[in-house]
Amino acid sequence: MTIKQFITDSQLRVDSALEKHLEAINTIAPRLLDAMRYSVFNGGKRVRPVLVYATAEALKADNSLCDSAACAIELIHAYSLIHDDLPAMDDDDLRRGKPTCHIVYDEATAILAGDALQTLAFETLSNDSSAQQNPSLILQMIKRLSHASGTSGMVGGQAFDLDSTGKQLSLDELKSMHRHKTGALISASVVLGALASGNASAEQLTALEEYAACIGLAFQIKDDILDVESDTQTLGKQQGADENLNKATYTSILGLAEAKQAAQNQHHQALAALDIFGPEADNLRQLSAYIIERNK
Repeated sequence: MTIKQFITDSQLRVDSALEKHLEAINTIAPRLLDAMRYSVFNGGKRVRPVLVYATAEALKADNSLCDSAACAIELIHAYSLIHDDLPAMDDDDLRRGKPTCHIVYDEATAILAGDALQTLAFETLSNDSSAQQNPSLILQMIKRLSHASGTSGMVGGQAFDLDSTGKQLSLDELKSMHRHKTGALISASVVLGALASGNASAEQLTALEEYAACIGLAFQIKDDILDVESDTQTLGKQQGADENLNKATYTSILGLAEAKQAAQNQHHQALAALDIFGPEADNLRQLSAYIIERNK
């Protein structure tokens, strides 16, 4: 199977599972549910769920074990994008080529939709069918996702990003910010896939965490490169937004050529981390390449 087919199959799988979770919601607020659905099914690449499934494959596990983990990761990601786009945050009108949630609905509904998706993520994990067989495993997954999503991860990174707007950052400060803001959830995707598989040894988990840290940084470097080289139509969001907000980026600190080399370096380090795996980890290897070669 090609990596393109694996990505497509994983996208279809997680979309089907997400649809079931959203269909099961019984709410007195149908407009809220509409906003949740709008934000979940608006054309995302599903990189994080794909990583969940590829990790299970690397550990020779059935990816059906990972549906709840893949959904939970994507629900957290969707909530974070809604909140990132708000006027109080990045004030973006476009996301994936479509009007952002607060533009289509309103700010209050967008905030609540994000809140609801966040809580649905943890409900999804806690209701996993494997919870009855191995509740301690579910607790580990919830703990890891909570850590990656909160002040020690994504939310902390976003707060640092907002505080740093218009300021000069060192390269180490920028790396630290993105390890939290972007890298933490990408790392959680890999770790949750490993935990859900039930097959990861301590050595394998360490290797996978190193791989995830590298691709998380590569992902953000590539985002900064695209913000310079691409255009609004291709990106599906406003090109040059970081520059307009006077935010520190890898391209502003390193320059375009060196930023591209930095992304390549992270890719090679990610591949090296997978040396203990055989061909069963080839989709993880190809996903690392996909991250630095994508055009949006």
